[in-house]
Amino acid sequence: MKSQLNLKKALITILFVVIGTAVFAQTGKISGRVIDKSTGETMIGVSVKIAGTTKGISTDTAGRYVIGAVAAGKYTIEASYIGYAVKNVTNVEVKSNQTTVVDFSLEESSTQKLKEVSVTFQVNKETETAILTSQKNAVEIKQGIGALELTRKGVSDVEEGLTKITGITKVDGRGLFVRGLEDRYNNLLINGLAVPSNNPFKKIIPLDQFPTDIVSVLETYKTFNSSLYGDFAGGTFNIVTAKADKSITKINIGAGFISNSTFKKFLRAEDATSIGDYFGFTGNNREMPKLFGKVPSTYTMSKDEANTLLRSGFDLNSDKAPLNSNVSILHANKISLENERFLQYLVSVNTENGFQVREGVDRFFSTSQGIYDNNLYTTSYRFSTNSSLLGAINYGSKRLSLNLNAFYLKGTENLIQDQLGYTNSQSTVNNAFIRLNQLQKTDLFTGQLFANYKLTADDAHSIRAGVSYSKTKYQLPDRKSYKGARIDENTTGVSYAGNSIVRQYMDFDGDFYSSGLLEYNWKFGNEDLTKAHKLSLGYNGSFSKMESSFRFLGSQDLATNGINFPTNQPDDVFRSEISKGNFTYSERSNSTYRAKMQEGVNAGYFDLALRFNDKLNLNVGTRFEQSQRITRYRNSGSFNDPFQKITKDNFDILPAANLKYALTEQANFRISASKTLTKPVVMEAFPLEFVNPDATIENGNPNVINSKNYNLDLKYEWFPTNKELIAVTGFAKYLQNPIERLFEQTAGSGGLIITYGNSKKAVLYGAELELLVQMSRIHESLSKFSLGFNTSLMVTEATIDRVKNSAEVATLGDKSTRKLQGASPWLINADIKYDTELSKKWKSTMTLAYNIYGERIYAVGTNGLDNYYEKPFGKLDFIWNNKIANKWDLKLGVENILNPTYQIELGEKSKIDILEDDLTVKDYKRGIGVSLGLGYTF
Repeated sequence: MKSQLNLKKALITILFVVIGTAVFAQTGKISGRVIDKSTGETMIGVSVKIAGTTKGISTDTAGRYVIGAVAAGKYTIEASYIGYAVKNVTNVEVKSNQTTVVDFSLEESSTQKLKEVSVTFQVNKETETAILTSQKNAVEIKQGIGALELTRKGVSDVEEGLTKITGITKVDGRGLFVRGLEDRYNNLLINGLAVPSNNPFKKIIPLDQFPTDIVSVLETYKTFNSSLYGDFAGGTFNIVTAKADKSITKINIGAGFISNSTFKKFLRAEDATSIGDYFGFTGNNREMPKLFGKVPSTYTMSKDEANTLLRSGFDLNSDKAPLNSNVSILHANKISLENERFLQYLVSVNTENGFQVREGVDRFFSTSQGIYDNNLYTTSYRFSTNSSLLGAINYGSKRLSLNLNAFYLKGTENLIQDQLGYTNSQSTVNNAFIRLNQLQKTDLFTGQLFANYKLTADDAHSIRAGVSYSKTKYQLPDRKSYKGARIDENTTGVSYAGNSIVRQYMDFDGDFYSSGLLEYNWKFGNEDLTKAHKLSLGYNGSFSKMESSFRFLGSQDLATNGINFPTNQPDDVFRSEISKGNFTYSERSNSTYRAKMQEGVNAGYFDLALRFNDKLNLNVGTRFEQSQRITRYRNSGSFNDPFQKITKDNFDILPAANLKYALTEQANFRISASKTLTKPVVMEAFPLEFVNPDATIENGNPNVINSKNYNLDLKYEWFPTNKELIAVTGFAKYLQNPIERLFEQTAGSGGLIITYGNSKKAVLYGAELELLVQMSRIHESLSKFSLGFNTSLMVTEATIDRVKNSAEVATLGDKSTRKLQGASPWLINADIKYDTELSKKWKSTMTLAYNIYGERIYAVGTNGLDNYYEKPFGKLDFIWNNKIANKWDLKLGVENILNPTYQIELGEKSKIDILEDDLTVKDYKRGIGVSLGLGYTF
């Protein structure tokens, strides 16, 4: 099977390389530069085309253009721009494999001259051409995607948008993987300022909560420079929020269908069915009763207290899942003031909800016998909402720009999860039934103020500064579950003893998170400042405080052992049993219920950008970063025992060097070297024992330390035109003390611990290939098609410390090495696009996109069990995006067309005998999604 996958992968790669090579080999090119004849200044956005055809392009920020894939022959080349006379150059001869240079100097048209009008060329940084030009001119290895491309591709959220960048894949529910490395290795900035995650189980904010309407550019840094935070290994994402260039109001509505969910049976908590719940205003009756106070005890509720104060019940509503839906409204404007000053503002409101059903196995193995410990078939019903609100005000003048942003993200997920099978290796009793009724709520507020000021009118000296304040909240209020036996399709029986009925209350508060930036820039060495050297001196840092509370109530048997009840309507039975004095609830929290964490980063840096000539650019810099993590928690003992304190102090010197050499006007060679860090996800280092009803436990490790990374990148890139790219990158990393996910057995029987630790070291190296090709290179009839393809190939090796990682020794035997957890050996992204005009007022784009990643270690195996592997998952999507009369937007999307099975499996190299035939520990199908969106711009 693996050999077939590798063969298919190799054939696909070879095919695209051959196509890319062939289409560039049999034709010629026309290139040149366009200037204003009277001023000599380069002109941006001039339309240059072959007369009598649609084949052409616009000039870039340097006034240059390249028309590729032109068959040999003689042509007339036409250049045109608003307010200027059209200019033609005739008898331009194009020869195969050669470039013909045609320069233009345009004059203002006498019939179009306007009195007292000043013409200014302004770059639209959101276009695909501008993004590629920025990538070409940047010294560091940097990629991006702009708002116009996001719109053209029909992308609705930031997470999906970033998957259009080389080497980035989206893993359902687990965020973005950069070069095959999971979420732990990523970092997020918004407008260059650090922001916290609103979910302690994730490194960065889930980016599918950000609608693309509020985005100007999505930037991805794959190589480090000293102005970025040192927490850098996979990539740093920077979301540049949108600004208004004119008055605009947009309204979008949409609906979605999922093949295995929509109009199918759907279970929801009865207190999650109101209009308020539909928009995410939910969970008001789920707070912990105040009589339990702020400090846990062993308090047992009376009959009246249990029946009146626990206001959220176990009853469910069974219905059909409706269509998913979304609504967004955006209004923005730009107001021109006197003396070339302006004011911009933007307000955006978005809300969406989704209904999803998933079914599949959920297992884990016993290390003592090589059999299933838990073997459950899981059915989950997820009702989720996401809402966002963004407000922005920007002021600009010749020398000053001020930007004030505030945004609020709110997410909810109502989950009903049923698990049927057996637990504790009791395979003869296969009617064990576990039901979870969970509400997850996430909130994030962030306010930002930043400024740029030219200390001198020519911008030779400038400063930029910014501050940000954030507050987050993550809640699992009244997380209810019961464990019992399925009597029949509609009846369940439970025992009141042994915490068979549990209510958990988790609050994780990010009390505050602040970040700041101050940077001075000096351009020197050349009167033309676009060719000058640049020195940057700066500071950035962040500080945060967070604390958690995780308490729970368990059923207390008083007179009987248990009761049978209707599976979906148990509340009347429970209330009656409580009134009869048969059971009640007691607090079962332990002393570890509360923990606190404080983190801080302070860093000074310098960056020197040397421009030796038009070909050679060198950036060198060093970041001096001091960081601290203080964790306070209690081990088992009294609720009032003093907190234990673990302090992790670090001071790191992080150098970075980026060199770019322009081999030609269209080709660059780059080299980058740096030292960086990887910090754990909050929950990976947080001393909280998160217990699930199926006896799996996620346990953070406060002794986890930052890993140190040494990075090297080499890249060759060729821009045949300002819409095309061929790039090859080689990269290597050495990770000291990499952080990894581990699966361990609990001390008693029946349980699995998911925890985290540091290995000794890891080495990874690989290559990336990227192609962006206009298919007109093959034939003029294909001028409306374009092809995108990128792939990453990577080899990893992690080395364990046989003393500190002793639980792994039984699995590895005499070896001390294995692959790095969370890293894919390969991934592929490919898309083919068709752009057409169905009429003069109807522009249409169709995109077929496919991505897949290679098998990777999901969790490291211990105690003789092999590693757990996440199997390859391929996703094929079709998007049809339409712009009608520059007013209407119509989008049709078909997602996950092939509908493959997502799988995690135990590896085949366990050191203990595995007695089960099926090594699958988790699987499900996402279903095929169909969505329709309609937008109108005023």
